Amino acid sequence: MILLSSKVKQFLVFSIKLLVVVGAFYFIYNQLSKNTKINWDSFYNLLNAKATLSSILFILSLSFLNRFFEILKWQNLVSIIKPISIFEATKQVLAALTAGIFTPNGVGEYAGKALYYPKEATKNIIFLNLICNGIQMIITIFFGTLGLFVLKFYKIGFFILAIILVFFVIIVLFKKIKIKGYSIQKLVIAINEIPKKVHQKNIILGLLRYLIFTHQFYFLFLIFGVNVPYYLMIASKSCIYFLSSSLPSFQFLDFAVKGSVAVYYLGLLGVNEYIVIIVTT
Repeated sequence: MILLSSKVKQFLVFSIKLLVVVGAFYFIYNQLSKNTKINWDSFYNLLNAKATLSSILFILSLSFLNRFFEILKWQNLVSIIKPISIFEATKQVLAALTAGIFTPNGVGEYAGKALYYPKEATKNIIFLNLICNGIQMIITIFFGTLGLFVLKFYKIGFFILAIILVFFVIIVLFKKIKIKGYSIQKLVIAINEIPKKVHQKNIILGLLRYLIFTHQFYFLFLIFGVNVPYYLMIASKSCIYFLSSSLPSFQFLDFAVKGSVAVYYLGLLGVNEYIVIIVTT
């Protein structure tokens, strides 16, 4: 009976993800089919003029820095178990990233890093990976919610704040309740055992990484000739990343979900849908 429930749960999760992805693709197709504004000749000439070698190298350098700061985050966190070199941290992060793409819910990302350590360290590695991803999620939620208010989506913004408040109330009320031997209180104690300097460095690197990929998005739109005020573009990127990350989807089809959310939000700012799809994918 438990096995049947597990299979039903897996099927429901799969179905929801499939519906989200199909809905994302349909929304993109529907928006593009209505678009008759773009002049491909002028678009090509603009791209040819703007996409210089220096601009391409600049965007690629931002991509490199984005991944490099993720590598530094992991090197910093895992140092409490075993100090590792940049090269070793790079291997582990890239292996985890690859494994995450081809596994359900990206669970391979956790297993990918654990493979480089003794079996008895597996739980600690998974925990540190949760901390690594967790700070990025907190930063994403913070700036994403702020972006909603900047773009005047007040109802959604207050709804998100209400969910966060309820979440914290639940944590306080049920912090001692154990699930499979673990409790929120135990998790908080484990987090507090990590040195403050490690946490501080993790937060700084997480913020730097967030600033890099949001500005990469901004500069790409500049290359494509999109002239939207800086604060609106950054706020839009924050909303897009936050909301698309909140939707269930398949890791390797994540671009479709991000693309559909981007088409909606940037469409409200008058950005051409074709340019949005090209930039976000």
